Amino acid sequence: MKKFIISFDQKIILNIRKIFPIFSRVALFIVYFWFGLLKIIGLSPAGSLVADLLKKTLPFITADQFIFYFGWLEMLIGVLFLIPKLSRLVIAILLIHLITTAGPLFLLPQITWQSFLVPTLEGQYIIKNLLIIATAMGIIAELQPWKETSSKKN
Repeated sequence: MKKFIISFDQKIILNIRKIFPIFSRVALFIVYFWFGLLKIIGLSPAGSLVADLLKKTLPFITADQFIFYFGWLEMLIGVLFLIPKLSRLVIAILLIHLITTAGPLFLLPQITWQSFLVPTLEGQYIIKNLLIIATAMGIIAELQPWKETSSKKN
């Protein structure tokens, strides 16, 4: 029985290792593309939160303009996750996106926190981005490190 459990465990882990990269990329595509599309068509529940954040950080941009372009950025992030050769680029864009989306936790505490360490629904929505970071780290771990190329001249 122990051999069976070990063999089963190994097969499960090996199969998950095989599907992890594509599953993670597709999951990130779905989340970013979908949420970005909702912003573009004006149905995002995050619209008022973004508008409140803009008033504090970039008051010279209208919320409608920003949300529209931010939606396109999110859709672009989603598509780029489907292209493995662009992983480094999309991770860099993702980091910038995640930094901006974390802003309300610090700049709008009245909207994102009920009390100390008790987030509102909006706060929970932002904090769940830790899962996106973890998934992106898994994708990064699958990349091959760049190697220095020597350009020796004979």
